Amino acid sequence: MSEIKENSIQIFLNQLASSSATPGGGSVAALMGAQSAALISMVCNLTIGKAKYIEVESEMKVLLHQTEDLREKLTGLIKADVDVFTHLMNAYGMTKQTDDEIRVRSEAIQNVLKAATEVPLECARLCSELIALSSHAANKGYVGVISDAGAAVMAAYSGLKSSALNVYINTSSLKDQDFAQAKLIELEAIMKGADIAAEEIYQTVKNRL
Repeated sequence: MSEIKENSIQIFLNQLASSSATPGGGSVAALMGAQSAALISMVCNLTIGKAKYIEVESEMKVLLHQTEDLREKLTGLIKADVDVFTHLMNAYGMTKQTDDEIRVRSEAIQNVLKAATEVPLECARLCSELIALSSHAANKGYVGVISDAGAAVMAAYSGLKSSALNVYINTSSLKDQDFAQAKLIELEAIMKGADIAAEEIYQTVKNRL
């Protein structure tokens, strides 16, 4: 598969709709996060330089730097999700005719499942950061594009919740319960308050329209 981020939207959607397991929901979650970051960046870029918003220009510049950094990271996670799923399928495809082969295969699967848990967990973490950052754009950004700040928070929230599902499904197959529980606790901490925050920001945007 060619580098996903270099493909057209149509190619990506065709791959997504195909019988291939990748790209899948994990890549879409990262893409939603990257889109959220890009939208916040757009609000910043269209706010910076406007005389009416001179008092928030410095803040918008800082916000722009943060969201562009997050966009780069989330774009990388689109492919990372595909890669880790491919490794997992390869592990499941290992021979299992002897006891040693069964043991080696099982260990390989468990090791990759841990990595497959970390990728969506990182995606969830970054999307959570974007929800918080979108608040600044929603409250102080140029009102002419404020609806885009609303779209940004909804994209980040969708990315967060979608990533969580991948964490749940991967931890459910882990034998290392200490690791699984630690990751689930981490996920719950990331998600805490996200529902309320996303709705509040959405309403802030709506009220500024």
